Formats: sequence, C-alpha cells, structure tokens
Amino acid sequence: MKLLLTGVSGLLGINFAQEMMQEHEIIGVDRGKLVSAPFKILKQDLLDAGSVEKILDAAQPDWIVNCAALADLDACENNPDLAKRLNMDLPRQLARACKTRSIPLVHISTDAVFDGEKDGFYTEDDKPNPLSVYAKTKLDGEWAVLTENPQSIVARVNFYGWSLGGKRSLAEFFHHNLTNNKSMSGFTDVVFCPMLVNDTTRLLVKVLKRGLSGLYHLVGTQAMSKYQFGVEIARKFSLRESDITPKSISFSGLLARRANNLWLSTQKLSTDLGEVLPVFSTGLDEFYTQFQQGYPQKIRSYQQP
Repeated sequence: MKLLLTGVSGLLGINFAQEMMQEHEIIGVDRGKLVSAPFKILKQDLLDAGSVEKILDAAQPDWIVNCAALADLDACENNPDLAKRLNMDLPRQLARACKTRSIPLVHISTDAVFDGEKDGFYTEDDKPNPLSVYAKTKLDGEWAVLTENPQSIVARVNFYGWSLGGKRSLAEFFHHNLTNNKSMSGFTDVVFCPMLVNDTTRLLVKVLKRGLSGLYHLVGTQAMSKYQFGVEIARKFSLRESDITPKSISFSGLLARRANNLWLSTQKLSTDLGEVLPVFSTGLDEFYTQFQQGYPQKIRSYQQP
C-alpha cells in the first residue's frame, strides 16, 4: 500500500516511516528537515493555500496518516492562531479532501483533551474538557475531522520513543539527563499511559487494515505517574533513579495547564481489533534494544546537520 505521512519529521512520523517502509511505500511530507531519508519525501508547507490538494494529487496514496501538529503546549499558548491552523484547520482540509477521493484517513489526536478530574479511567464516551490551547485545538480538530468525514479514524495517543532531535519524548528527557548525571524532577501527581511509538505505529496500521472508523483511545495499557515512568527508564538502562526527584506539577512553572489524570481505557480498540494490546514492559524492552542497536543514530542521520 502507498501510505502518505504528514509531519514525517516528528516523533511519530519518523518512527512510523522507519517501521513500515519495508512493508509499504512511504511518502512523507516535510518542509525540508529531512535530506537523506530512505523513503520518498515531498517538500511542502501544508499551511500554504492549495497544498493539501497538491500533495494528494502528487502522491495518490492509498492511506493517509496525519501526524502534523503544533504539539508544544507552551508554544500553542503563545501562538493560538498557528495552533488553530495546524491542529484544526489543516485536519479539516485533509478530511474533506480524503472524503472526496475516498482515501482512508487517520488523524492523530491526544489524551490531553480531558481535564483529569475524573476518578479512574476515561473512555471514548466521556466528555472532554480541554485545559490548554493545545488541547482545545486538538479537540476541535477531532470534531472537524469526524464532521467532515465520519469514516475517518481519530486516535488519541500518548507515545514515547527516539526522535530526530533527541528531545521530543519524555523518555529521551529522562535518558539524556540520567546518562549525563543531571538531576531532574518527575511529576508524582500526573498519571498517563505511555506507549512505545513503534507499537503505536503497528496498531494504527492494523486499524487501517481492518477498515475501522471513528474515535479510539490508542495509548499504553498501564497507567503510571511521570515520576514512575522516569524510574522505569532508569532501571532499564541501569542508571541512577535517585537522580530523579519526586515533584508535584503544581510547582512546575509551566505556562500551559496540564491535567493530572490522563488514564485512558483501551478496551474499545482491543475489542474491535480482537487482540490484547502491547504491555508497557515489552515496549520498554524494545526501546532499550533500539538504543543498543544504534537506532537513534540511524534515524537522526536522515536530517540536515
């Protein structure tokens, strides 16, 4: 299958391409960051007028996965107009164009659409209440996609992995600081469900192959605090977990508001795929093996120096 990835230089995009380029023909949309990738690149700013139609006409894809977004929460607070254009307007255009061309579309959303006030986990039926510009524009993007094209897939995700710049995921943050003997904090009162980005990729392709549609929670099966996540990284890499200081997000000084509880149920996805989703420990094992085998260096070699 010919698979078009927008935002291919991002954390999900680059790992998606790397994971699937042997099985599918990958075409990535990039503004110029990638120069020596082992898959086809279309250089295009998707915010330019007419760019969506231009890309689809050039690529003629069988599937599209929209990974493009403004995902930096504080950057969204500082530039809400850009956040709206990338996180809502662009997904709407893609959904409309895909419907016209009968191309299956996966749109990537976020667990951050919830306010975290609920006791226990959130299901797809729970009402979102976004706390930040990022979360609000991502929720608006969900609505725009499913309104324009109800056959689309919207996946709320939370993933970690190795990125082009080495700083895009929380796992990289902990690993970098721990290996450089730098002290850091981990929030004890923020719960989330991390999934290795390669597992995210494999599940998204299964969703496409099964012809599913609608809203899904596609996150890890184990909820944990961000502090505990850091401890798990330290233990896996035989680093000093004592360098991670337990801390409350109340004292973080972050600009954008974050929810304390982002525990999402994955029962709907597991049921519709007819399989048990990957557990946290196997994802962490793969993350460690990737490091041992030079995977981070491999994907970073695709970008401009």
